[in-house]
Amino acid sequence: MTTLVIDNTFDDPTRRAPLVLGHDRFGTVTEKICSISEARRPPRAWYIAFAISLAFASILGVMILYLFATGVGVWGNQNPVMWGFPIVNFVFWIGIGHAGTLISAILFLFRQKWRTAINRFAEAMTIFAVICAGTFPGIHLGRVWVSYWIFPIPNQMEMWPQFRSPLLWDVFAVGTYFTVSLLFWYVGMLPDLATLRDRARTKVRAMAYGIFALGWRGSVRHWHRYERAYLILAALATPLVLSVHSVVSFDFAVAQVPGWHTTIFPPYFVAGAIFSGFAMVMTLAIPARQLWGLRDFITMRHLENMNKIILVTGSMVGYAYLMEFFTAWYSGSIYEWFAFANRAFGPYAWAYWIMVSCNVVIPQIFWFQWARRKIAVMFIVSLLVNLGMWFERFVIIVTSLAQDYLPSSWGYFTPTWVDLLTLAGSFGLFMTLFLLFCRYLPIIAMAEVKHVMPQANPHGHAGQEPGESEAGR
Repeated sequence: MTTLVIDNTFDDPTRRAPLVLGHDRFGTVTEKICSISEARRPPRAWYIAFAISLAFASILGVMILYLFATGVGVWGNQNPVMWGFPIVNFVFWIGIGHAGTLISAILFLFRQKWRTAINRFAEAMTIFAVICAGTFPGIHLGRVWVSYWIFPIPNQMEMWPQFRSPLLWDVFAVGTYFTVSLLFWYVGMLPDLATLRDRARTKVRAMAYGIFALGWRGSVRHWHRYERAYLILAALATPLVLSVHSVVSFDFAVAQVPGWHTTIFPPYFVAGAIFSGFAMVMTLAIPARQLWGLRDFITMRHLENMNKIILVTGSMVGYAYLMEFFTAWYSGSIYEWFAFANRAFGPYAWAYWIMVSCNVVIPQIFWFQWARRKIAVMFIVSLLVNLGMWFERFVIIVTSLAQDYLPSSWGYFTPTWVDLLTLAGSFGLFMTLFLLFCRYLPIIAMAEVKHVMPQANPHGHAGQEPGESEAGR
């Protein structure tokens, strides 16, 4: 009898016993992951979380309908702050999606095996974050019934978008990012969807999973084409990590507004996006790990590696904050210097110091190993980082617009109840989609986990036993 021992010594101190798999060394992986979506009833905590998330998602729908019926005057946007919560939320959600692409594509190309336990729900997080982000450019236009004008499609008026506008660049960048990320996520799930199809107990589930499995049978030809397609999509997705948020930063960098017109924005935004994205992965991974007992898959090593990345990217963001002040001083422009001094000591100083505290100071606790391995500490830090990154976008957009060149037009932006409920509703939409994903799809990439297991079959393909025709069975 062949026995496989999975080393989980990186896990909690109270869980030092190794996970022992018997004769079917891949069977326990399949049973554990499939049991989450195959269970008749999910845990009670799932129902509570889903009810709360769905309620907030419904609020988002109500706020959007109210906006369409009433107009954008229900927001706090006014002269000179014409961009408020909609653009803040758009940039925030686009940034959240970056960790999924980085974990899936870049770490895959660098053959980092530790990504296999977290890449599936990180990819799902990317899709759902881009969906949330995509709602805001459409609704902030004012005349939403002509939002199709932003797309370069033939029309009876022969009217075309301004291709020199960074807002149109957003359409192409975000659209490409969403398409490639969706394909990458879906192609990676094909072997696991086939596993769920073959294990389905009802005809409806078998038919549903069978349609999306695209006739997967786990043959050598299927594995060959799957691996090639996955590699190509990873290569396509990798430049998007750098390009998408760089293009989003051009919304600001190509403007003449003090505090925006700077060349540091593209790398600064990319580092901040990866920073906030990994924090959101941590925020989602820890509850999922506890709720479904995934400690043997999402080990302390995975969490510690993500904490190290949060520490590094947080330090990069802190360096960017310092360089912004240096650049403003060195430029000799009184307008630039005032814009940054006003951020730190003006009427929005409270928002600026919340941003600095959450993004720069608090992540430094991860220099200590005990903090990187303490579940409560890393969860709290991840929540604070998400808060700080939202305030970063708020500070960049609002402070630069509220007090610009003309003191006669200065104002103080105050969000309305519609702004606040729309923001809360976007989180509700995100969590609703994520909880549905956890309920009906495999949240761990079973085939990839089996492929990197210590005694994976060297003569077969990823996750297959000799003579096996199904994926992972």
